[in-house]
Amino acid sequence: MATTNDHPGEQAAQDPVKLIGIRDSALSLDEVFRAVGDDAAGGTALFVGTVRNHDGGADVEELGYSCHPSAEAEMRRIAEKVTAEFPVRALAAVHRVGDLRVGDLAVVVAVSCPHRGEAFEACRKLIDDLKHQVPIWKHQRFSDGTEEWVGAC
Repeated sequence: MATTNDHPGEQAAQDPVKLIGIRDSALSLDEVFRAVGDDAAGGTALFVGTVRNHDGGADVEELGYSCHPSAEAEMRRIAEKVTAEFPVRALAAVHRVGDLRVGDLAVVVAVSCPHRGEAFEACRKLIDDLKHQVPIWKHQRFSDGTEEWVGAC
């Protein structure tokens, strides 16, 4: 009998980046979750970023996301870096642009790996790197009439 690490399911998939996108319409948890389905994955981690009702002590009314034309290519570059670092079976990431209200989904990422620990770590790396490196900007509008622009994601 082969040891656990000898099984192909313990390794990264051949082409694990299944879905990368910038969307101007509502995001779907089901679409992202389906994209990372893999029979060899024992763990799937999903992160959902939503528009919250406050930031920096002020009440958020709504916000808008905009991006540089290179944003999707940058998302793919980051995804490929994560798949090189972890034994990813499947990975998906989508980010919303346009006007959003409190409670709307802003970003959904998911990673499936042979084991849960790897899936958690890879998913965290993916969302953290997307947040800090992808050229997406947030324009927040507050209930008191003020507004501000916030850097990437």
